[in-house]
Amino acid sequence: MDLTVDSSVDAVAQAFVRARRDAQALSLYPGVAPSALDTAYAIQDRAIHIDGRDVIGWKVGRIMPPLDEDLGANRLAGPIFADHVVDSQPSDVPDMPVFDGGFAAGEAELLLHVAPGFSGVVPTDDDGTRAILDDVRLGIEVASSPYPGINIDGPPVTISDFGNNAGMVRGATLTGWREADLCAIVVRSEIDGVEVGKATAATMLDGPYGAVRFLLGNLLQRGFDVTQGLWVSTGAITGVHEIAPGQSFRAIFEGCGEVNCRVVAAQPR
Repeated sequence: MDLTVDSSVDAVAQAFVRARRDAQALSLYPGVAPSALDTAYAIQDRAIHIDGRDVIGWKVGRIMPPLDEDLGANRLAGPIFADHVVDSQPSDVPDMPVFDGGFAAGEAELLLHVAPGFSGVVPTDDDGTRAILDDVRLGIEVASSPYPGINIDGPPVTISDFGNNAGMVRGATLTGWREADLCAIVVRSEIDGVEVGKATAATMLDGPYGAVRFLLGNLLQRGFDVTQGLWVSTGAITGVHEIAPGQSFRAIFEGCGEVNCRVVAAQPR
C-alpha cells in the first residue's frame, strides 16, 4: 500500500497514535479534520503504519443518511489490534480499556471470520460470502477514542482515529452458524444490568454478510493483503451505547448465548 502522505495527514496520525499510547484525552481534534473519506482513510492507514501492532481484524460501522449520500458510502471501517482482543466464556467479565475523558461505548456485534486463502474476488451474495468464512462468534466491540467528539464530528473524523475502535471481546462460536439466519437473532444490550437496546441485524443494511463484502472491497481498494484471514466486527446491532470506566456491558443473543465485559480506564503502554 502507498504510505506517501502529506504533512497534515501525518500530523493527525502521529497525534492519535501518541494519545492512544499515552492514554491521554484530546480536548480538540489534533490538526486539520478530514471532510472526505479518502483523506480520512489516509490518516488511518498512516496511523496503522506508525503504530506498528498486528491487526487481527476490522470493525465495520454504519454511515447514516444523509451523510451516506454525501460521502458516497454507507459504512466505514477501522482496525482491531491483536493485543486488544480478548477471548471470553459466557461467565467471564474481562476488563476492557477505554480512554477516560474521551469517548467510550459498548456495542453488541456478530463477529465473522474470513478464512485464510481468500482469493481477492469479493462475493456478491450471502451464499458466496458464507462460503469464504470459517467461524462466526458472538461478541462485543469496545469503541473508544481519546477525542470525545469522534462521532459527533462525522464519519471522516471517526475513520481517522482507527474507526473509533479500542478492542473486541470474542465470545463463543455461534452453534450452527452456516444454517442460521443471522438477521433473525434477537439481541439485547445491557449496561450495569439495565437494558439499553434491543434489535436484530435485519435493521443493518444488507446484514452481517454485507458488512464482510463492504470491508473486503474497502481493504482491497486501500491495498491491504486480505489473504491471511481476518475478523470482521460487523456492526452495532442494538446501537452505540456510551459507557464509562467502571461500568459493565452485557450482550445477550437470545437463544444463542451472551458476552460480557467491564470497561476500565486505559493506562499508558
